[in-house]
Amino acid sequence: MKRTVFFVSESTGITAETLGNSLLSQFEDVDFERVYTPYVNTAETARELVRLFDGIYAQDGQPPIVLGTMLNEEVRAVLQQGACIYVELYETFVGPLSEILGVAPSRKTGQSHAISRESSYARRIDAINFAVANDDGVRPENFGRADLILTGVSRSGKTPTCLYLATHFGLYAANYPLTEEDFERDDLPEPLRLNSQKLFGLTIDAERLHQIRVERRPGGSYASLDRCRSELRQAQRMFTRLGIPVLDTTSHSIEEISSRIRLALKYRTG
Repeated sequence: MKRTVFFVSESTGITAETLGNSLLSQFEDVDFERVYTPYVNTAETARELVRLFDGIYAQDGQPPIVLGTMLNEEVRAVLQQGACIYVELYETFVGPLSEILGVAPSRKTGQSHAISRESSYARRIDAINFAVANDDGVRPENFGRADLILTGVSRSGKTPTCLYLATHFGLYAANYPLTEEDFERDDLPEPLRLNSQKLFGLTIDAERLHQIRVERRPGGSYASLDRCRSELRQAQRMFTRLGIPVLDTTSHSIEEISSRIRLALKYRTG
């Protein structure tokens, strides 16, 4: 089955795209043709889009699905007149929330991605700079300033996870790649041991790690499957012995891993 889906917004379309794709992911047997149309903020641009809806309906024999975040009721009304199945994502939630809170929504465009608190924005910028400056354990003297420290073998997902935690949650995240020297002494370096309460270990399936390393640095022992298996086995033994919580990045997204880390930090700090 194939269906055309439009993500329509009067602003950037980030909310429509993110929430819409999450909903569509539940229908694995449908082949969705996705069309992204941000900044539909006038009746004229909406009418142009309606003509496109009508053309797709005539071609496919079924109306396109439109997932919108349109707070402007005039523009939304124009879209709803087209040959489409229109689903307003905001109204699904804003109406019930308004009733619960007893407060009318502001209906301002772009609020979900606005910089609403300067202090929060500044912290996220500082956290991003911290993650970049403390990547791959280059400054172990800064581990004391970190909110958390990720450790694991090379290419297990430490850097992108740190950047995600910094960007979205404003967390100061450092990371340290386990090396042959660490495995030989079967222990972590002193700066990590002194901050053991901040540690999270990342692991990954050996086959997947092998594939990633081959893509990055083909040939040589670094990417060999035997070495990947050996390093992961030694890392897991170290994590277990030292009581370091472990998260598997093989089949879990960065978003999910980051959310689990954030939740664990919340429980640690109360």
